[in-house]
Amino acid sequence: MYEIAKRFIFSASHQLDQLPEGHKCRRLHGHNYTVVIRVAAGELDEYGFVVDFAELDRVGAWMRARFDHQHLNDVMDGPPTSERLAAAVFGWCAAHLQLRPGVDLQVRVAETDSTWAEYRAAYVVPGEGDTR
Repeated sequence: MYEIAKRFIFSASHQLDQLPEGHKCRRLHGHNYTVVIRVAAGELDEYGFVVDFAELDRVGAWMRARFDHQHLNDVMDGPPTSERLAAAVFGWCAAHLQLRPGVDLQVRVAETDSTWAEYRAAYVVPGEGDTR
């Protein structure tokens, strides 16, 4: 299996209002989020790529426009957890990137060097997922 990955960083704030009183993440706070997009395939395409890295640059441009220096509560549906952010980025990738059916797509969102959430699945049909 071949695998490529590309890392992006953006800064944003959020507040997890659904948490109990006294929980530190209930307060307004921010992170320098690190998002890693991984794509894996058993076969390379006609150019010798899993996917062109330039295609993944489109994800970075979308994330910067949508999330960088934003309050995530204002730009996401539901509680803006790392898990939900990973799923939202995955959904955008599934709907907008030129990927071959059957490749494995994974999105990792890290709030710190030691904490992250991942969303992954086999890429099947363009247009599925959250495209906000």
